[in-house]
Amino acid sequence: MQIEKKDIRALSKEQLRDFFVANNDKAFRGNQVYEWLWSKGAHSFEDMTNVSKGTRTMLEANFVINHIKVDTMQRSEDGTVKNAVRLHDGLVVESVLIPTNTRTTACVSSQVGCSLDCNFCATARLKRMRNLEPAEIYDQVIAIDKESRLYYNHPLSNIVFMGMGEPLMNYNNVLKAIEMITSPEGLGMSPKRIMVSTSGVPKMIKKLADDDVKFKLAVSLHSAIDEIRSRIMPFSENFPLADLRESLEYWYRKTKSKISYEYVVWKDINDNKASIDALVKFCKYVPCKVNLIEYNPIDDGEFQQASEESINAYIKALEASGIVVKVRRSRGKDIDAACGQLANKEA
Repeated sequence: MQIEKKDIRALSKEQLRDFFVANNDKAFRGNQVYEWLWSKGAHSFEDMTNVSKGTRTMLEANFVINHIKVDTMQRSEDGTVKNAVRLHDGLVVESVLIPTNTRTTACVSSQVGCSLDCNFCATARLKRMRNLEPAEIYDQVIAIDKESRLYYNHPLSNIVFMGMGEPLMNYNNVLKAIEMITSPEGLGMSPKRIMVSTSGVPKMIKKLADDDVKFKLAVSLHSAIDEIRSRIMPFSENFPLADLRESLEYWYRKTKSKISYEYVVWKDINDNKASIDALVKFCKYVPCKVNLIEYNPIDDGEFQQASEESINAYIKALEASGIVVKVRRSRGKDIDAACGQLANKEA
């Protein structure tokens, strides 16, 4: 029976060094291979040109590199790039490159499908197949960095975890991926340029704070009234706003980092004065800013974009209370670059 080979990128540098020592080779060989895997993004052992043929053969016999493949790439009229990313087991996720005049942002996925049941989100209609491995998340970023350099002549500047999946339901792998993205041995990107967006899992938000993470946190809020929020996001019945508020206050006490609230205004759902007043009140608990999101309808159902008048009513009320608010217009409409439905944002 053939034994399935392990992805070599699941090994730490120390484990790689130990592997070479155990196979009668020098420990520094592990450093070389580690650099090829992460800094240089090798897709195969044959790419490792300063490693001997015998060593490459030994690696081939023991390991694989489960690298992603950009199956199809679409470019929008506004410059947005959407990647359909095929994983080693044939499953597909999406990632998106979102350009502005001054920077490029990668929107990456953390799960195949999603664990949650947000009624407005296209990804929520897909069963969660599995979590992405750290290297699969990292590979999405590398691919978009290459596209940023190719099409916009500068490296990727920001990353948002707002693609497919709930990042905090794949906690360990997401944090390992960010560790490599920010490591000098990886991309060396500042954690301040990374934003992780959650639908609001209080226990995991507190864990982020306890783990002293340095990246930014966004919360898909969409309503500050429990009854409306549970209609929009049924899973939130288990995570009432009082618990979410407590976890965000805990986050701010420990990190001193502002929260970003992602908020879609829908016609006949949360486009009323009670919803506006509730949001203004919720925003006063923790220093924050609000991103009002233009919605991409996924069908002709109950979730439809609210009027400009409703959006403006939110803006007026928030600004009157001294709360920073921005409207994020949808990007890549002609290629349906929704990336988990909320990818039209920047960190």
